[in-house]
Amino acid sequence: MIARKLESRIHPDDLIEPGKAGPQLMRHVRVNVAESPLGWLAARGYLTEAQYRAGERLRADYERAGLAARVTMRWDAAPPARVRGGARAADASLARIDAHRRFHAALEAAGPGLADICWRVICGGEAMAGAEKALGWPARSGRVVLTLALDRLVRFYGTG
Repeated sequence: MIARKLESRIHPDDLIEPGKAGPQLMRHVRVNVAESPLGWLAARGYLTEAQYRAGERLRADYERAGLAARVTMRWDAAPPARVRGGARAADASLARIDAHRRFHAALEAAGPGLADICWRVICGGEAMAGAEKALGWPARSGRVVLTLALDRLVRFYGTG
C-alpha cells in the first residue's frame, strides 16, 4: 500500500492579511502531494527545494488566475450584491488579475522552449512521459528540460 502524504493548504483565492485583526475568511484544502508530478520528482530527489517552491508558485498563480478549463457552470460570475462584501469581491478580482500577470510573466521568463514543459507538467499535471510524447521529445529528456525551466522560475520568483 502506498502511503499518501496529505497536507492542509490555504486555498489560493483566499487572502491573508497579517496586519488585520479579527477572523479572516480562509478555506483549507487537503492536497495529496504525491499525486503531483512535481511532488513526485521532488520526493525522489530530482528537484532542489528552490525548484520545487518555484514550480508550486507557478501552479498557485495558474490556479489563482483561474486559467484551468472549467467543466461546470461558473456560479461566481453573478454580479456582486450591493451589500457588505462587495469590496472582498473586488479584492478577489484584483488578486486574480495579479496572478494572471505573474503567471504569464513567469512563462515568459522561462522562455519559449521551456514554457511548454512547465505548463504541461506543473500546471496541467501531465505525467513526464506524456509530456515528452506530446512535445515530440526523446524519452527521459523532459526531466532535464524541466529542471532548466525551474531554474529560470527560481530566478523569476526569487525562491532560491
